[in-house]
Amino acid sequence: MSDLEGRLRAPGGGLSAGGPAAPGTAAAEHGQWRLIRRRFRRHKPAMVSLFLLIAIAAFAFLGPLVWTWDHQVHREIPSNAAPSLAHPLGTTNAGHDVMGQLMRGTQQSLQIALTISVLGTVIGAVWGAVAGYYRGWADAVMMRVVDVFLVVPLLVVVAAVGGNVQGGTQWYSVALIIAAFSWTSVSRVVRGVVLSLREQEFIEAARAAGASGARIVLRHLLPNAAGPIIVAATLLIASAVLLEAALSFIGFGIQPPDISLGQMIGSAQTAAFTRPWLFYPPGIVIVLICLTINFIGDGLRDALDPRQTMVRR
Repeated sequence: MSDLEGRLRAPGGGLSAGGPAAPGTAAAEHGQWRLIRRRFRRHKPAMVSLFLLIAIAAFAFLGPLVWTWDHQVHREIPSNAAPSLAHPLGTTNAGHDVMGQLMRGTQQSLQIALTISVLGTVIGAVWGAVAGYYRGWADAVMMRVVDVFLVVPLLVVVAAVGGNVQGGTQWYSVALIIAAFSWTSVSRVVRGVVLSLREQEFIEAARAAGASGARIVLRHLLPNAAGPIIVAATLLIASAVLLEAALSFIGFGIQPPDISLGQMIGSAQTAAFTRPWLFYPPGIVIVLICLTINFIGDGLRDALDPRQTMVRR
């Protein structure tokens, strides 16, 4: 069982862990989500992580608008300069401003991770919901496909595909390739939730009313599995950041003249002790992104748990 499945299948792993909420009034739904927001706000590590993640995103996407240098080589930038007021993180041998590279690399890693999270969650949620609802031969075939994807080394497959796809070094190409192999854990989690939900009375009522299978999946099962799906999306972001960094580190992700955090670490690995300002900043940013995402996922898991009675202080 993967870490993602373990965290979501644990007691209180989702909004529907204690049984789905029957369709109710708009006021009741509003009150439920207000309670969820209150629980999340009381989860201090998650709130701190949320503000820190917002700060990292602002650094990546707004920083280049006000910073003097971008991630490109400039003649005016001295080579191998130590950190200074003009270049707080120093410069590279080729004449890059490391601060400008860090902004661009963080931006690339975040937009790749968010794209992977959205696509992987959508594909995995729909796949798992369909398999869990229809069961039988459809479930058997669809889950065997998932098993095949799970046993294949993801890093090796993505590296091989990315290295042979024209334009594979563009951020959106890298994101699409990784997303195509990152939905399996989500699908297994959602399938487990749907197997429980499909036996509930409100699903039987929908069948009796003549609702089609597609309508039941999209309008009833997936909304009631929102808790595990939301948590899965946050955890997939952290996994995507690490995977993209690993691909760029070994040369199959973002390529020069563009930059990513993994590529920055790879190009500065020999300078870890002689020029640490080149090596450690991208690594610290990767660690911060992954930690904040995981704490936010923990906060969402607790907030979406209908059986949660204790609040972290």
